[in-house]
Amino acid sequence: MSRRRGRSSRRDSRLTDTGPDWVAPLERGIPYIDLLSTEQVERVHDETMKLLEEIGCEFRDDESAAMWAAAGADVDGYRVRIDREHLMELISTAPADYTMLARNPDRAVTIGGRRTAFTPSYGAPFVLDLDGTRRNATLDDFHNFAKLAYLEPYLHMTGGVVCEPMDVPVPHRHLEMVYSLLAHSDKPFMGAVTSQERAEETMHMAGIVFGHDVVKDTTVMTSLANANSPLVWDATMLDSVKVYSSHNQAVLFSPFVLGGASTPASTIGSVVQLSAEALAGVAFSQLVRPGAPAVYGQWLSTVSMRSGAPQAGTPEICHMNMLVGQLARHYKLPWRCSGGCSSSKTVDAQAGYEAARNLYGVVMAGANFVLSSTGYLEGALCQSYAKVALDGEQLAMMHKLASGINFDELDEAMSAVRTISPGDHYLGTAHTLANFQTAFMMPDLMNTDSYEQWTIDGSKDAAVRAAEKVRSQLARYEPPALPDDVGAELRDFVDRRRAEIPELVS
Repeated sequence: MSRRRGRSSRRDSRLTDTGPDWVAPLERGIPYIDLLSTEQVERVHDETMKLLEEIGCEFRDDESAAMWAAAGADVDGYRVRIDREHLMELISTAPADYTMLARNPDRAVTIGGRRTAFTPSYGAPFVLDLDGTRRNATLDDFHNFAKLAYLEPYLHMTGGVVCEPMDVPVPHRHLEMVYSLLAHSDKPFMGAVTSQERAEETMHMAGIVFGHDVVKDTTVMTSLANANSPLVWDATMLDSVKVYSSHNQAVLFSPFVLGGASTPASTIGSVVQLSAEALAGVAFSQLVRPGAPAVYGQWLSTVSMRSGAPQAGTPEICHMNMLVGQLARHYKLPWRCSGGCSSSKTVDAQAGYEAARNLYGVVMAGANFVLSSTGYLEGALCQSYAKVALDGEQLAMMHKLASGINFDELDEAMSAVRTISPGDHYLGTAHTLANFQTAFMMPDLMNTDSYEQWTIDGSKDAAVRAAEKVRSQLARYEPPALPDDVGAELRDFVDRRRAEIPELVS
């Protein structure tokens, strides 16, 4: 019985051990993987510029088209053609990096350079709950995922639409989501982008927390703007960009790439198109406010030519991420991609393989802002509680991998070699005792017990172990401090606007 209690104690410790509360964004210590030569980068750049000069990009919004015309672009209706000198001049005013202030000043996050920040998944209308049941996401789920993002030390933002709370009317949904992100976490967050009014209400809620004068000029969030590939920026996204960029809030300019459907059936061809779309978005933000933080990047998927369904985890996605990273460094822009993505419907081998392969490619490519790092299933349609925990552990591993090695430890290690005899072992040496907890990563959710021990403990697979961890995390969650008057004002604003806004979509 004492041996059983010992194993049980170790298992319980793994589930309740919080480790570090916060780990700063990764500072890269390994080289980038660059797939193109300098000459090839220039060729891709030239083809990108030709797309914007000859075909152009549609900005389907009267005010936005007028802004381009006033800036000297060739505008025909909504079609905007931009010459390369003008484009490069505009994107040169976007900063190479920027810092988001957080509710907790110690959790401010800088995006750009050799840093990588990880953020949760975005937009799933369904959840795979702790019992393994797939169902509509609810506001309670949203609160839970916001709490888990706060508790996960390797997630650097609380996220945005961490799931779609389907039990809240669409016109009210953004209010409850932004409230949850601000109330349940003290990390930076993402704003609503589904209308100008909702972006403005996000800014107002941020102003309640940070100070209305502060958020006029100080970046506290990074929000998502998706292009409608091929080569369209629609009014909804542009309206939100105008609100956020005018207040110096960062925007991710992200074409939604379905390789072979919304882009050519070609890895390099897809990258040329998405680069043109993203650069056009970045340039527009600089028309709104020169110097506003803007992130170049994409959401990537290839399309199965058998079924037409999006695919995750294919080698071409890794290639595209590496190409986009190389181009971002060419343009001196921070860049975004997606991380732990999977097309799987459950937390199985496919989910693990695809997510790990995506994350590895992202880290090798050197992404600055990794959206959809945790929980992602079904090509973004489903958010899994168990996968949030499993992916969080993968983020810790990727952080360790990309931090590189510590060459300074060589002398001490060689001294340890000299303390033993040939055929001996190091388990009891002073060097091992001093370093065993930090020398090699020891995952908690990957079971390394013997088969017999694993059987005695219930024969639990990774999804079950991860669900146990999530239950433990939510049970011990305590909200970060928020002044009572601020919390009350924030809740009052949400309740008042919900009473004023009709529930039905007009």
